[in-house]
Amino acid sequence: MIVNAVQQRIDDGTYPSGTMLPSETELIREFGASRPVVVRALDLLRQDGWIESRQGKGRFVLGRPGGGQRQRERRYGVLEDDERAESTLLDAGPTTATPRAAAALGLKPGAPVVARRRLITVDGVGPVELGTAFLPADLAKGTGVGGKDALPDGLLRHVASRKRVRFDHVTERISARLPTPEEAGLLQVDAAEPVLTVLLSVCDRTGKPLLGVDLLLPPSRHDLEDVYPLD
Repeated sequence: MIVNAVQQRIDDGTYPSGTMLPSETELIREFGASRPVVVRALDLLRQDGWIESRQGKGRFVLGRPGGGQRQRERRYGVLEDDERAESTLLDAGPTTATPRAAAALGLKPGAPVVARRRLITVDGVGPVELGTAFLPADLAKGTGVGGKDALPDGLLRHVASRKRVRFDHVTERISARLPTPEEAGLLQVDAAEPVLTVLLSVCDRTGKPLLGVDLLLPPSRHDLEDVYPLD
């Protein structure tokens, strides 16, 4: 992964603090990735405090984020990616909460929600995420999340800007199961190959779940890594 490689180089001094990162073109050539993939990786590094962008100059190394806080090494495209890039919207609209969606949102199964199902594909890799985001019906009202139009700013930013809510943290539960025939076809995996399931509860500062996401990930196309303090 580009994100992990750049973080490692920052940690080992290959990219010292204050120096400018290689250009997007250089990273595309080195990693054999598309420009949207490289831009996304750099944006994640910026969001997590590893680098900064300077208008008209480029991207510069800040160093490992301080404070001893846990650094999550992965992000999910279903939540954050520009839907116009490497994304297929499979379905969107009002529905009722599945048991997993209800668990993520703290609702009763069958409660009214608005769902948005997407398939994320990476050039040269294939499908990497199949996920459905669920919003309570009252929060989804007026956001257009249930419509067919692409969300260029990503789901989290789109909802936050239109409903004036602040997403603070995510609870993540990971397990595994066999895919259904439809899921296997969309993810281009064998139906006998287990897939990772990730259930996300995206919460505000009080811990109230505002958004739930049910994801399927092909294990062969993901490295799941966490960095956290031992004390």
